Amino acid sequence: MSLEKIRNIGIMAHIDAGKTTTTERILFYSGKTYKIGEVDDGEATMDWMDQEQERGITIQSAATTTFWRDHQINIIDTPGHVDFTAEVERSLRVLDGAIAVFCAVGGVEPQSETVWHQADRYHVPRIAFVNKMDRLGADFEAVLQDMKAKLGAHPVPLNIPIGKEGGFEGVIDLIEMQEIRWNEDGTEMTRTPIAPEREAMAHRWRENLLDAVSSHSDIVTSLYLEGASIPADIIRPEIRKACIAQRFVPVFAGASRRNIGVQPLIDAIVDYLPAPDEVGAIKAFHTKKEEEVDIPCQTSGYPLGLVFKVQYDREAGSLCYVRMYSGTLHNSSTVYNTSKKKRERITRLLRMHANKSEPIDSVSAGDIAVFVGLKLAQTGDTLGTEGYPVLLEKMHFPEPVISVAIEPKTLSDRDKLKEALEILAREDPTFAVHEDEETGQIIIRGMGELHLDVLVTRVVREFKVQAKIGNPQVTYRESISTKVQHTERFHKVIAGKENTAGITIEVEPLPRGSGNQYKKAIRAHEVPEEIFDAIERGITSAFSSGIQYGYPAVDIGVSLVSIEYSELTSTPFAFEACANMAYDAACRAASPVLLEPIMKVDILTPKEFVGEVMSLVSQRGGFIHGSESKAVAEVIHAQAPLATMFGFTTSLRSVSQGRASFSMEFSHFEPKR
Repeated sequence: MSLEKIRNIGIMAHIDAGKTTTTERILFYSGKTYKIGEVDDGEATMDWMDQEQERGITIQSAATTTFWRDHQINIIDTPGHVDFTAEVERSLRVLDGAIAVFCAVGGVEPQSETVWHQADRYHVPRIAFVNKMDRLGADFEAVLQDMKAKLGAHPVPLNIPIGKEGGFEGVIDLIEMQEIRWNEDGTEMTRTPIAPEREAMAHRWRENLLDAVSSHSDIVTSLYLEGASIPADIIRPEIRKACIAQRFVPVFAGASRRNIGVQPLIDAIVDYLPAPDEVGAIKAFHTKKEEEVDIPCQTSGYPLGLVFKVQYDREAGSLCYVRMYSGTLHNSSTVYNTSKKKRERITRLLRMHANKSEPIDSVSAGDIAVFVGLKLAQTGDTLGTEGYPVLLEKMHFPEPVISVAIEPKTLSDRDKLKEALEILAREDPTFAVHEDEETGQIIIRGMGELHLDVLVTRVVREFKVQAKIGNPQVTYRESISTKVQHTERFHKVIAGKENTAGITIEVEPLPRGSGNQYKKAIRAHEVPEEIFDAIERGITSAFSSGIQYGYPAVDIGVSLVSIEYSELTSTPFAFEACANMAYDAACRAASPVLLEPIMKVDILTPKEFVGEVMSLVSQRGGFIHGSESKAVAEVIHAQAPLATMFGFTTSLRSVSQGRASFSMEFSHFEPKR
């Protein structure tokens, strides 16, 4: 398939906006599947994991390929739940375009904002689909206002709904100026002239469309000013240019569950979202020249790909999902892992359709495939060639904020449990495992209760290890609140040889979110470089061991002020130990504080329960930041300490008769009250 006929797109949205339902329709109408899989029946093709079918939510991003109008469309369906934000992050990193799905009732919901800003970070062009126009409280124009106010976007509808709620019957195509209706299973589209009673509204929205396009297009502007009719084959290329340049967001309306509005959306993927060579050259770092280079997307270049997801398969081992940015790789060829500086062999190349696969002979620039046989590759690794060693930018994942202890039911299962957890940690960059040195417990950390629950269920079911888990614990951090200077001296005789060292350091608190920083404020020519390296090692290793409670330390600046060095007795070992002791003593004197994770909480509740819900948040030490009214419910924005939010779901259900729901994501650390 030539580059201009490939589209790599993702489907992203808040939980329950209809991403998977929309993906299932795209696959059905493009002929990839022979029947529509429904999420509610646990039969969605893209939600292939047992837990996804049971819980009715997407947990892992699933990739598939389909064809429409002689174009190859690689689709990644991403999760909407905040606990699985890493799946969205790594998908957006390798995609050229995205469809943002919005619920016509809920509008721009909290997780919609998160994924939208993730897409902004990777400069991904988007089209928007306002789904669920048939639901009670659906309001197309309110969603457009929401997009402007909350996302800072410039939405431009290319079709508008005919009716809403129970009276929703189709859409008006503003480019062709026709009404489109569908039969019950959505396979037949009927185009008719616009009814007289809707003509004024359709012309008003078309003016809005032409106004948006003409502000970025000289051709459309001149035709518009002449009063000439503007044909569709002139408008579409201009919309495409504006969409790829992210000047505005084309918007479509529909109701996926009722099979209305999906085909125009698939047309829009082909018409308006970019091919891999239209998004500009990707930036990479040349490790030998030590400079940034531009890699154009072309099949004739050096082979270069990015591993964006690793998935464990019982039979095949590690499945590495790779996006190719340049060149071509063939079956059974050798590839160089630039991140690990090791060669690996590709045993098989696969094209994925959710959890099913078909073998392919080669994969070229602009395409997405699965590599089998790579033993060392991890998420974020760059695959290429030794002759042209370049590194692509790594992905950024949030820190895990919640931890639980896990132990096998029998001692003989301990090694099996460790092995299973290591495999899951390789798959998921937001999941961490470590063994507590003092208690010998295995501690797992993740993004939230649901995230850990899903992973523990996988340990039991997939890896057949019976395990027990403790209650969730909060991952605290430590820091300091004042500036302190401290001098430390070290003297020890080891094996008859004197080891001495002396240093003065200054520790100071840094603004929240700055991370830890170490700098040497002195240059002493008579002191060997290995001594400075030893001091840096001593201080950086102390950051992770805490101050008073053993939690990792954050936002601390350490400066090396002076050094006492003796050519005869000073050793790197002595300085490393001295630096560690100096840091410990200085931080203990600098008014240490315990920091706890504060969560951003968004609660959706019927209007009659607003008072009870607000008081529930206040009882748990939370702060209400504000609220906004939607057509059918009230949204309360708050912040609360994670420690008080365990079991919040049950309390919220009991005060709202089970009708309120909430989403929660990490915001920042602040001193524990």
